Amino acid sequence: MKNKSKYPSECTTIIVGNKATADGSRIVARSEDWDATEAKNLEMYEDTDNGPKEFVAKDSPFRCPLPEKRFGYTALAPYCLPGHWGSAGFNSQGVGMSATESIFSSDAVLEFDPLVESGVAENSAFNIVLPYIKTAREGALRLGSLIEKYGVAEGFGIGFIDKNEIWYLETACGHRWLACNMKDDQYFCSGNQSRFREYNPKDKTNFLATKDLIDFAKEHKFYDPSKGEFDFHTAYSRDVKLDTTYNYPRVWGIQKMLSPKIKNDVTKNTFPVFAFPENPISITDLRTAFRFHYNGTEHDPYLNNNPKEAYRPISIMRATQTHILQVRSDMPQAIGEVDYMAMGMAALGVFVPYYQGISSYLEPYTKGTDVSSDDSAYWKFRKVQALGMTNYNKYAPLIQKVYAEFEAENDQRMKEMEIEYLRIYKNQPIRAKELIQEFSDHVMQSALDVTDKLIEDLFTRITVDIQAVYEFHGA
Repeated sequence: MKNKSKYPSECTTIIVGNKATADGSRIVARSEDWDATEAKNLEMYEDTDNGPKEFVAKDSPFRCPLPEKRFGYTALAPYCLPGHWGSAGFNSQGVGMSATESIFSSDAVLEFDPLVESGVAENSAFNIVLPYIKTAREGALRLGSLIEKYGVAEGFGIGFIDKNEIWYLETACGHRWLACNMKDDQYFCSGNQSRFREYNPKDKTNFLATKDLIDFAKEHKFYDPSKGEFDFHTAYSRDVKLDTTYNYPRVWGIQKMLSPKIKNDVTKNTFPVFAFPENPISITDLRTAFRFHYNGTEHDPYLNNNPKEAYRPISIMRATQTHILQVRSDMPQAIGEVDYMAMGMAALGVFVPYYQGISSYLEPYTKGTDVSSDDSAYWKFRKVQALGMTNYNKYAPLIQKVYAEFEAENDQRMKEMEIEYLRIYKNQPIRAKELIQEFSDHVMQSALDVTDKLIEDLFTRITVDIQAVYEFHGA
């Protein structure tokens, strides 16, 4: 992609079916890693019958026509590309989308169906799909049709979630793709690598794909039917030495955390595509997973002060945001859909809940550039993370304790607010909507207040540390 950052856009994805969660919700979650100085700003768009007729990318040659009817939706965009790279959010129809997980096709496949420079890319997929779909399945179908028509400029994986299903789509090569209906009783995780293997073209309930996905692989000898069932990853995906340290360890770490009885070898890509969790997965479990950095082991780069650690952690300073899109089908859409989002590095960050039913964000959450400023929420959170990284082992426990207490308090307050909302929303719909907004405004402001106090505490402690090193006294 053409952006001013020297860093690539990379991610870690975790998807959980409703029978594998602690509360029966469905979850699509992802951390996005790019450049710590590229502030992410929350965006909100309203339903309209007069939306833009064309999407014109600001940082690539891609462009495509759009339907004039556009559903309202939320997004999280880089400061320099408003309306692009929407990342994560829900639309007014109750569909959530997480885009994108960077993945890579094999070089051999790309010789026959190459990437298209002017095709659909990570910069555009979110904003040309989410505002125009009513279900998760529709999301996979719309994106798939765009891929077939325009091609893709890079490989990616994208999740769609609604009250009934979760669909995840992976690109195969320039114009081909596969989407799977996520299993209700299991979870899925990916770290910058295509993970799909099984594909049954006759099973339209659980699979969607380019019509010639298998035939194309057979024609170019990426799949030999005489050797067994079709394997999407083997046929289309890249698997190289870099993956063994950059990508495998993240999948290994997540599965070791959630399914410790699985005996995976971190050096081999034999990880199950879908796995059963040992215990039902909670929002707290996912927050912990996205803060993972091989904590306390020889591969922990922060514990060991080793920026050259070979195993790539999930939580790194370059993370610009982490989101957990949750859908609780047994609740009204306005409160049943929540985006728990942490700006910056999750290991030293705080997850703030955003209900689908809110109509605005506090201003600091909508502004930020590539230069630190006091009026930007992104940069307030970044300051805590930058100060904490000056001495991770000394300051991380302090930061994590403060934010853990804040998150636990929010979790309890959410339950209390939701009880009140359910009591009044049918007879007092306007007041119920106000209740969600008031609660959300309070949480957003409280997160900033807690962060401001942390910044001052850290500055004080670091000042004392420096003074102790450079005493120059005793005259």
